[in-house]
Amino acid sequence: MLSLRTKLRLRRALKSTGDAVGGALAVGLLKLLRIAPLDATANFAGWIARGVGPLFKENRIAREQLTLAFPEKSAAEIDILLRGVWDNVGRAGAEFAQLDRLWDYDADHLEKSSRVEFRPADTERFNKLRDDGKPALIFASHLANWELPAICAATHHLDSAVLYRRPNVSAVDRWLRETRSASMGTLIATGLDAPIKISDALKRGAHVGMLVDQYFVRGVEVTFFGRRTMANPLLARLAQHFDCPIHGTRIIRLPGNRFRAELTDEIKPARGADGKIDIAGTTQLIISVVEGWIREHPEQWLWLHRRWRPEDAARNG
Repeated sequence: MLSLRTKLRLRRALKSTGDAVGGALAVGLLKLLRIAPLDATANFAGWIARGVGPLFKENRIAREQLTLAFPEKSAAEIDILLRGVWDNVGRAGAEFAQLDRLWDYDADHLEKSSRVEFRPADTERFNKLRDDGKPALIFASHLANWELPAICAATHHLDSAVLYRRPNVSAVDRWLRETRSASMGTLIATGLDAPIKISDALKRGAHVGMLVDQYFVRGVEVTFFGRRTMANPLLARLAQHFDCPIHGTRIIRLPGNRFRAELTDEIKPARGADGKIDIAGTTQLIISVVEGWIREHPEQWLWLHRRWRPEDAARNG
């Protein structure tokens, strides 16, 4: 009969072995995808995701949330949006392996064809952000391919740092750091030391980017699509402490496996009567910008994670 300690050791050993094998397979698949034709792979992944996505429980979650966000839309219209959501997820997954190649925009050689486009006003904003000598806070959301804004910062020669959620598989995390460090700037994994690393980056004048649109249990109350929910106030708190500019950036997926990159003008934070940045008010301003983006292209947002939770029911009446 095995002792409890032996069972625990055996369980840890099996988990470690499983993680190692799973990590090796995942990295192998990513390396394989890197040599595959990008457009064909993205098209195929989008087709597969449209077919199998509805079989997952996340499809029900997405349907519920789309119905809450767009009560005026019919069931048929929601179905069309859902197909677009899964198509985008599939394409983003296939593109993950080739992000550094996906971004082929060259500001110094605009005569070359590119799968990425900028409007003149956005180019002007990016250049101003790069040259003003100030640190800045940049927020993004899970729209289109949400990894691309970090690549955009690096290609515009911004001193940048990106807050990211470390993959559960350590081998994938190592691969990510090895392949992304040159094209994404400094990568800061979420964790207890993340605020310190972000503060250090801002002190040196870096532009710190983060995704802000997921549910955050210990966050502040905001209104999102007319319903109360919780949002992460980290960006607003950093703005309060460093009093640096805030901008939003988004990627829009275009036909033909192309993208458009956009950057907002500086977003003035909400301030209290004492002139100090108001955390809740500034977080609401940011979430309202994100909502506006999603309303323009709802099929390109990641509706698969719950943005409204059962515990929010009392807030929403």
